[in-house]
Amino acid sequence: MNSITNLLPVTSSEIVRQSLKNGAEIALLDVREEGPFASAHPLFAVNLPIGRIEERIAGLVPRKDAPIVVYDNGEGRTAKAVRLLQSLGYSDVSALEGGLEGWKRSGGEIFIDVNVPSKAFGELVEHVRHTPSLPAREVQDRIKRGDDLVILDARRFIEYNVMAIPGGRSVPGGELALRVRDIAPSPETTVIVNCAGRTRSIIGTQSLVNAGIPNPVFALRNGTIGWTLEGLSLEHGATRKGTDVSEQNHQAAHTRAELLAERTGVRIITADGLEKLRADPERTVYRLDVRSPEEYVEGHLKDFRSAPGGQLVQATDEWVGVRHGTIVLTDDDGVRARMTAHWLRQLGWNEVYVLDKWDGLPLETGQEAPLLSQPLPDVETISAVELQESLVTGDILVLDLATSPAFRKGHIPGAKFLIRPDLVSHPATRQAKNIVLVSPNGIAANLAAPDLVGEGRRVRVLKGGTEAWQAEGYALEAGLNEAQAISEPDDVYKRPYEGTDNAAEAMQAYLDWEYGLVAQLEKDGTHGFRVLEEI
Repeated sequence: MNSITNLLPVTSSEIVRQSLKNGAEIALLDVREEGPFASAHPLFAVNLPIGRIEERIAGLVPRKDAPIVVYDNGEGRTAKAVRLLQSLGYSDVSALEGGLEGWKRSGGEIFIDVNVPSKAFGELVEHVRHTPSLPAREVQDRIKRGDDLVILDARRFIEYNVMAIPGGRSVPGGELALRVRDIAPSPETTVIVNCAGRTRSIIGTQSLVNAGIPNPVFALRNGTIGWTLEGLSLEHGATRKGTDVSEQNHQAAHTRAELLAERTGVRIITADGLEKLRADPERTVYRLDVRSPEEYVEGHLKDFRSAPGGQLVQATDEWVGVRHGTIVLTDDDGVRARMTAHWLRQLGWNEVYVLDKWDGLPLETGQEAPLLSQPLPDVETISAVELQESLVTGDILVLDLATSPAFRKGHIPGAKFLIRPDLVSHPATRQAKNIVLVSPNGIAANLAAPDLVGEGRRVRVLKGGTEAWQAEGYALEAGLNEAQAISEPDDVYKRPYEGTDNAAEAMQAYLDWEYGLVAQLEKDGTHGFRVLEEI
């Protein structure tokens, strides 16, 4: 690394690519909002908007001296992000030379959409393994005939509940190999795996092929998108889930998972081994529990984060910010962590371990606690009751720092939507003298409040956030119109495969893009994917 005239450390695109190819640890952070990020970014860039750094960096980059390279596309956020990270104690932070344009000029490949490494990998798996699939019309015909089949939806339950293939049941991808033998006990039963688009259908289907089940297994080609484009109806509000696991079928799944883990180079680790990994000063270690969120809440190992296996394979960059970091997975059944790990190894993660002996290790219950980079600042707060009274009698500007989808779903009446980078610069905030900041649980608002303090204005934070407002029984207002938006609501990319209001053109364009990912991987050359060709 070297320095430019403004003393901001810089790293060239060539050095970043060399680190990716050589298996060296590196975090490449795009500090724009998710909308611009989804329009153009390098393959292994991790989206971390500058306004969310304090909330998310400790989870994404837990080691303070891990190499971090930051970029934007000329929006002026890179220098601020570098200095913020340095102030949080990160010691090896630099700017990508020339930003996104510099990456392009140097010959770096540009990708669109989000969670691209996993999606590109899914396409490569289908290309190499010829993962079997059926088109929507054929699946519909089989359902109409009453064929012996089960349809397993590999997405998160919340996505399945919004829209599902009629008759399908929710079995998130990380659960498939563990539960399929009890869901389809007859080897004659056809198993069809679907998601909204392609990736989780492909990986879920190939998981069952790799797991050695005797049933015919197929991916629903193009998922609910393909189903919708064929003019077929989806089911809404479905609640069907997988079944419990019998001892016999658990043992069969475990035996196969052990084989797959061994074949792909997954290492089994003890508690002592984990401590040795964590003691290595040059190693960034991620501790992830791949069971369901419900099981995690009931009890989990201390300091392990919840990362359900199917989602971890689908969206690794939402948990792991350092490419080539060390990943330690755990479960309490010996199947799900090994199945997830065997995919992560194929995704090019060199150091993947499974910890499945919990004896003597400290346990916790409840939801995962927020993982912040530093203690919350001391700010003036206001209760939900006090805010309700003040809204009736006073002149208050309520600014909501929730994501735009969360704001649309429900916000305090009269609140304005704002992203943190606009907090100080926007005329509306500069002119207001009495401001209340809110966010879903209050954390984002608390972190942002010091940005505004001063210049004769009073700044308070709603204690407990919008959740506390609701707990007091106060109503929320839905929607996000132009009058409510101080900031452009481009903070969250609109996925063409989520929700029920996507245009057919957008869905087809998304599928066409996925089909071209294998060719893009070849041009990029940094991925390190290695698909297991024989079991």
